[in-house]
Amino acid sequence: MTKWVYTFGDGKAEGRAGDRNLLGGKGANLAEMCSLELPVPPGFTLTTEVCTAYYANHRSYPEGLNEQVAAAVTHIENLIGCKFGDPENPLLVSVRSGARASMPGMMDTVLNLGLNDRTVQGLAKKSGNERFAYDSYRRFIQMYSDVVLDVDHHHFEELLELKKADAGVEQDTELTAEQLKELVREYKEKVLQEHGQPFPDNVGNQLWGAIGAVLKSWMNPRAITYRKMYDIPESWGTAVNIQAMVFGNMGQDCATGVAFTRDPSTGEKLFFGEYLVNAQGEDVVAGIRTPQQITLEGKKRNGSDLPAMEEVMPVVYQELVKIYERLEQHYKDMQDIEFTVQNNKLWMLQTRTGKRTAKAALRIATDMVKEGLITKDVAVSRIDPAALDQLLHPMLDPNAPRELIANGLPASPGAAGGTVVFTAEEAEEAAAQKKKVVLVRIETSPEDIHGMHAAQGILTARGGMTSHAAVVARGMGKPCVCGAGGIQISYEKQEMRCGDRVIKRGDFITLNGATGEVFLGEVPTIQPELSGEFATVMSWADEIRRMNVRTNAETPEDCRTAVRFGAEGVGLCRTEHMFFDAERIIAVREMIVAETEQGRRKAINKVLPYQREDFVEIFRIMEDRPVTIRLLDPPLHEFLPRTEEDMKEVAEAAGVDIATVEHRAHQLKEENPMLGHRGCRLGISYPEIYEMQVRGILEAAILVSKELGRDVRPEIMVPLVMHRKELEILRALIEKTAEDVQKSESHKIPYLIGTMVELPRAALRAGEIAELAEFFSFGTNDLTQTTLGISRDDAGNFLEYYTQKGILEKDPFVTLDTEGVGELIQIAAERGRNTRDDLKLGICGEHGGNPASIDFCESVGLNYVSCSPYRVPVARLAAAQAALKYKQAASSAKTKAA
Repeated sequence: MTKWVYTFGDGKAEGRAGDRNLLGGKGANLAEMCSLELPVPPGFTLTTEVCTAYYANHRSYPEGLNEQVAAAVTHIENLIGCKFGDPENPLLVSVRSGARASMPGMMDTVLNLGLNDRTVQGLAKKSGNERFAYDSYRRFIQMYSDVVLDVDHHHFEELLELKKADAGVEQDTELTAEQLKELVREYKEKVLQEHGQPFPDNVGNQLWGAIGAVLKSWMNPRAITYRKMYDIPESWGTAVNIQAMVFGNMGQDCATGVAFTRDPSTGEKLFFGEYLVNAQGEDVVAGIRTPQQITLEGKKRNGSDLPAMEEVMPVVYQELVKIYERLEQHYKDMQDIEFTVQNNKLWMLQTRTGKRTAKAALRIATDMVKEGLITKDVAVSRIDPAALDQLLHPMLDPNAPRELIANGLPASPGAAGGTVVFTAEEAEEAAAQKKKVVLVRIETSPEDIHGMHAAQGILTARGGMTSHAAVVARGMGKPCVCGAGGIQISYEKQEMRCGDRVIKRGDFITLNGATGEVFLGEVPTIQPELSGEFATVMSWADEIRRMNVRTNAETPEDCRTAVRFGAEGVGLCRTEHMFFDAERIIAVREMIVAETEQGRRKAINKVLPYQREDFVEIFRIMEDRPVTIRLLDPPLHEFLPRTEEDMKEVAEAAGVDIATVEHRAHQLKEENPMLGHRGCRLGISYPEIYEMQVRGILEAAILVSKELGRDVRPEIMVPLVMHRKELEILRALIEKTAEDVQKSESHKIPYLIGTMVELPRAALRAGEIAELAEFFSFGTNDLTQTTLGISRDDAGNFLEYYTQKGILEKDPFVTLDTEGVGELIQIAAERGRNTRDDLKLGICGEHGGNPASIDFCESVGLNYVSCSPYRVPVARLAAAQAALKYKQAASSAKTKAA
C-alpha cells in the first residue's frame, strides 16, 4: 500500500530535509528539526502525492489515507498524552499547507482545530485559564469558517470590533472570558446565518474539512498567480502538515514570533525578527497588533519603545539564539523561522530558506564564502538571476527636492512612484494600460497578490517587517513601506490622510523602500552603483561560465549601459531603428518611391553619412569587442508615410506627385508582412540598400580602428535566410563592397559574415548554409513564430488558455520551447558545425536574457547569448549556473560509469 502519511515527534521522524519533493518544504524541515532533537511539536505530513491523487481522482482522497491519518493522530496523542475530541483532555492541532517551493501566505491554514462547546471547557479546566480557552475558540471559529466554510473573515472582524467598542477597550487581549464567550456565540450565529448550517462540532469532520481546504487552496487564484510569477509547476502539489498546537496566547509568559537569521533586506549578519506576547502566529503576520522586536539592536534600529524579547524573556531568547545559529550552520543558508513560547517553553514551528532581496542575497552569499560556510560555486548557484533586476534600476536622487508626507518601516528596498490606487483590481487594470501605480492598503492579504505584482510599489498603514506585504514585496523585488501608522486610509472615500494633507486616488506619490519614507509627487531617480558584493559575485560567475554574454543594442546609450553591466560585445544591432530618425526618414521614403535603381541609389546614399556615424559611435564604445550588425530586416511599407502631410513631403523630396507616393504605398502593402518582402529578400530585390549599409559599417570600422590603434570587430548578419543561394548572392555583394571600401581607405579590417537563423528551413539546411556563414545567430523571436505558427503580437489573446490547459507549460516567447524550437536549434548547431568546425553560434532573441532558455543554450553548446542591456548581469549569472549544472552532471555520469 502507498505510504501517504509521514510522522515526526519526540526526536524521531520518518522523513528528512532531502524529502522536500515528497513532504514539501515545511514537512521536510519539520522532520529535519525533529531529527536534530530541537523542540518541535509532534505531528504528521500528508505527502504531495496525496494532492496529486486528490486532483487526479476528481477531488477524492486516495484509498488507505483515512486509516493512515487515524493512526498518525494516535501517534500524536500517545506522545503528548491528550486525546483528539476528548472533553476532559483535548488534543488541538494546526493544519497547514507546505509546497516544495515556499509560497508564503498563498495557501490556507487552520489553527486550534479540535475545539467545540465541550472540548473548550476541558481546555479551560486543564489550562486553568478560561480566557485563553475561549480566545482560542473564537479564533478557531473565525479561521475555520473563512478557510473551510467560505464565510468571509470581515464578518467576524466587524463583530470583534463591536465587542471591543462595547467593552471600551482597544486590544482583543483586553476582552474578558465572559466577553469572549459572548463573541463565540455571536460568531456561531453569524456562521449559521451566512453558511446556512451550524458550525461543525465533530472534531473528525473538522479535521477532514481543513485537510480538504488546504488541498483545494493549491488551486485558489492567489496560489495560481504566485506559481505563474515564480514558475512553480502545478503538478508539484502541496503537502498538508497536521501538528499538535502549542499556544502563544495563554498569558504573559507566552509569545509567538517570526525571525530571520540575517537581515532579509540588507543581508547583514544580524538576528532579525518580531514577536508578540500573548498572541498566536497570524497576529504577527497580519499586522493586527504592532509587533515588538526580538533583539535590543532591532528595537534601537526601529526606534521602538516596546520591550524586546531579549529583555522580556532573556532565558528563552538565549535558547532561540542557539537554535537559530545551529539551523544556519546546518542548512548553510539564511533561515526564516517561526516559533511559539508557551509558559516560557520554546517550540519551533518552522524553518525554511528565507526569502531575501537581491542586495541581501549577494551580501549573504559573499559573507558565507568568507565565513567558510559555502564555496564560490554554491554562492553563485544560490542567487536567483532574475532577482538581480532589483539592483539594476534607478533609485531616488539624494539631491532631489522632496516633500515627506509619511514614515513607515523599510520593508523592501528600492524606489518607486505612481498614482495612488486602493484596490488590487485597480492596480492590475492600470498596469494593463501601462500606467504606473502605487497600491495603498490598510494591510495586504494573499488576495491582493495580483495587484501587488502589477503595482510599482506597496504602502500599508499596518504590519511589520515580517507582515504579508513585506515578505511578498521582498520576494517580488517591489519597493514596500509597511506600518505607516501616521496615515489614515478610507476605502470608501478613496483617500488617505497624512496629517493635515489628503491624498486622493490618482495623486502621485513616491516610496523609498530602503528608508520607509513616503513623498508627495514624483522624485527624480539616479542609476545604482554596481560594486562591492555585486562585483564580487559577478566576477565569480565570469570565472565559472563558458558562454559569452553580449547585448542587443543599437544606440550609444544602450551600448554604454551594457558595457557597464559587463557585456562582451553586441549580439544584435538592429539597423532599421536608425532609419526612423526624423533627419533620415525622408531619404528612406524617397528611396522607396523611386522607380529606378539610379533613383534609389541617389536617395539611399543620403542616408549613408548618418548610418556611418551611427556605427562610429557604437564601435567607439564597444572598442575591440565584437559587434554583430543585422542588415535591414522589416518590410519597406513600415517606412512609408501614413498622413497626407508626410506624403506631400516625400513627393516633393522625390520630385513626384502625391498620387505616385500613394500608388507606391498601395503596391507595397502586404497581407502578411511578417512572412513577406523583408529580411534578405530586400537585399535580393534592392541590393543597393545592403550595399550602402555594408559601406557604412566598414567605413566606420576602419575610422575607429585607426583612432584606437587596434581593429574593431564588425560581424555582418544577413536576416531571414531560408536558402543557401540567398546567402551566396548577398555574401558576394558584401565581399565586393568591403573590398572597395578597404581599397579606397587603404586599410584592411577583419570582419565576419553570418546569418540569422529564424526559419525552420534554415535550421534544417544549416549544413549547406554554413558553407557560406561564419556564424549563426538564432533569432528565437521569429523562429518561435515560424515554428509554432503563432504570431507574437496576437498570442496574448489565447496563450493563457494554452498554459492553463497544460498544452504549453510557459509562454514560448518568454521561455524557449526546448522541445520544438529547441530541437531545430540543436539540429542547426550540429549540422552547421559538421560543415564548419569553428562556426560561432549565438542567440539574440528575447530568450537570451531568460535563465531557463540560457540553460538550454549551454546544453546545446552555443558560444554566446545576447540580451537587452539591463539583462546582461542576469545572463552572466544564469550562464554560470548553467555551466555548473552541466559540469556537475558530467562529473556524476563519469563517477557512475567508473
